[in-house]
Amino acid sequence: MVSFFWDILSTVIGGCILTFLFFLMREKCFPLPCVNGMWHVKNITVNSAYNPYKNMTLGYTVILWCDGNRVSGTTEKVYEYSVNGERVFIGKNRCRGVVEGFIQKKYFSKDKIVFHIVEDGFGRESTYSYELDVYSKTNTLEGSFSTMVADQDGYTTWSREKI
Repeated sequence: MVSFFWDILSTVIGGCILTFLFFLMREKCFPLPCVNGMWHVKNITVNSAYNPYKNMTLGYTVILWCDGNRVSGTTEKVYEYSVNGERVFIGKNRCRGVVEGFIQKKYFSKDKIVFHIVEDGFGRESTYSYELDVYSKTNTLEGSFSTMVADQDGYTTWSREKI
């Protein structure tokens, strides 16, 4: 009977130690990427139902903050290069947006971040979806975007330094 209780006690203690070791590994060896702070975004449109938007480049400034794997933030459009020429948006001419998303921790490949951005554009609201890979060594995020504005999609690069 005494042996039975020692077996149970040793199993519980071993389980607690193993749980603590897994916790340490996750927090210290494989933490979530730090995406808090300011990012400079460059979107290049590849496909669009509206031909003048093809090959268009848009620039944004984004500020992000994290709560666990949940990411929130705000964005402002700061730059546009299209068939109409180059435009820099300053002050009240900037479109603002709200960012929501989450980080997918990948242990055997690059971490992923998914964002949904609702931009309060000039005259109407726009929705963007981003799927990004985290490149920790270069402190960048790269991937694809799509939006309902003229059914656009393309490539995007996020950097801590101006692009």
